Amino acid sequence: MRIKVDPKLCTGCESCIDSCPYDAIVIKDEKAFITEYCQMCRNCLSVCPEGAIKEYETEEDRAEGVDLSQFRGVWVMVEQRHGRVADVSLELLGVGRRLADERGSELTAVLFGATEDEAARLIHWGADRVLHAESPVFEYFNDDPYVELLSRLINQYRPEIVLTGATPVGRSFFPRVAARVKTGLTADCTSLEIDKDTGHLLQIRPAFGGNIMATILCPRHRPQMATVRPRVMKKGEFDEQRKGEIVKIDTEGISSRTTVLETVKETSDAKVNLQEVDVIVAGGRGVGGPEGFKMLEELATLLGGAVGASRAAVDEGWISYSHQVGQTGKTVCPKIYIACGISGAVQHLVGMQSSDIIIAINKNPEAPIFNVANIGIVGDVFEVVPELIKKVKEVKGI
Repeated sequence: MRIKVDPKLCTGCESCIDSCPYDAIVIKDEKAFITEYCQMCRNCLSVCPEGAIKEYETEEDRAEGVDLSQFRGVWVMVEQRHGRVADVSLELLGVGRRLADERGSELTAVLFGATEDEAARLIHWGADRVLHAESPVFEYFNDDPYVELLSRLINQYRPEIVLTGATPVGRSFFPRVAARVKTGLTADCTSLEIDKDTGHLLQIRPAFGGNIMATILCPRHRPQMATVRPRVMKKGEFDEQRKGEIVKIDTEGISSRTTVLETVKETSDAKVNLQEVDVIVAGGRGVGGPEGFKMLEELATLLGGAVGASRAAVDEGWISYSHQVGQTGKTVCPKIYIACGISGAVQHLVGMQSSDIIIAINKNPEAPIFNVANIGIVGDVFEVVPELIKKVKEVKGI
């Protein structure tokens, strides 16, 4: 579908301009004009007093869609680093197993590089089948061979759903694959479900700056492709007795225009590892300043965890960006998340609400953070946190 302005009806009144959140409407030759920035939100359709803005079918809409019945199965494109499978891929195998069971189909893991032992491990984590390609070209990540081989496999096997992590690797090559196989792609999903009526994949992600959660579908094309944020899904069950099939993939003809000579691991902020710790003590604007974060750091150290922060605290300069949790920071899933002086804006919640236990401390009893908290403490962080520190020290005999 496409939105256009009928110039015969448009009077150039400019009523539609403010309705567009994407600034996609401009005035040309005293008439409204929809630019390429239009995201089909349809806000403008109801505001034109002359009814000049209309929705039109495109040639693609009128064209007969693909035969959806030819596509079957759920795929997880596995990310490996230095020969080891990344945790985000194990998380995706968990949700992929659930989706495959709901669709009554197989779960396939696709692994480029690494060893056969790593491929076998994917079966223990829930895959029914592993498509494994071993070649020196996959020793280091490179867009070209990944795009070429995954596109070839999708065209050959026709999966219904293909998922990968919303990591620098996934964000780099996955859009190119979607374009190559002529389908849609939803980026940075935080939840995935199956529509029980249609069988379509419901791809859920924050939109409009995190102010709403959008549900996106790809009803006319296959496969349905999505990248998923790390640490928003739970890993599946590891079963060492689980059996499956490992299929060796022919890599003949797969090459790259470029060669990766070396990869260098960043070592800055080495102490900040929010996505791997079991306990996070996070502070927001209610912490009041850098001194407040010193108090949180003491509690985090006693609990063997790390310090997190909301965007408001980072923007104030109270703590570095590497500690930021939320839509524009890190997505975390610790066993315990202690939110201190954080009101609970949607942008922050999408980055931590999958935590096993959420403890919220805020003196505002109406703070949205309490809606997701397992334990809520209405009180001043400067009174509550010192008491927590005191009790933890007593238990540890310090």
